[in-house]
Amino acid sequence: MPSIMTPERLLEILRDTIVGTVRRDGPDLSARQFGVFLIAYLEDGPHTVRGLAARLEVSKPAITRSLDRLAELGLAKRAPDPRDRRSVLVTRTRRGNDYLNDLRGYIATALKGKPDRAETAAAA
Repeated sequence: MPSIMTPERLLEILRDTIVGTVRRDGPDLSARQFGVFLIAYLEDGPHTVRGLAARLEVSKPAITRSLDRLAELGLAKRAPDPRDRRSVLVTRTRRGNDYLNDLRGYIATALKGKPDRAETAAAA
């Protein structure tokens, strides 16, 4: 029987994942930086500043600031778009892939935590 995730259980998993990132030896990401990072790594690209701004419904300067920080941390890079020299592509990095794998580990650990009350009741 498939497990049904309640909003409360999903929030617990999100909390445990964020706590894991806070405890790791490295910098924290803001919610916007985290959103840009996850879109760039989990959704098919290519990703542009304009496209990310539209996807997140924020300004291009807000995306640029987030990308500045992600690039500073080595989690993303910018490259000129060979098809449109006015556009900049956001590309993934090895460090970014490592960070994404760390996130997967935090989520896996959180999923092994105590089951949601609704899940326990459904299993009984």
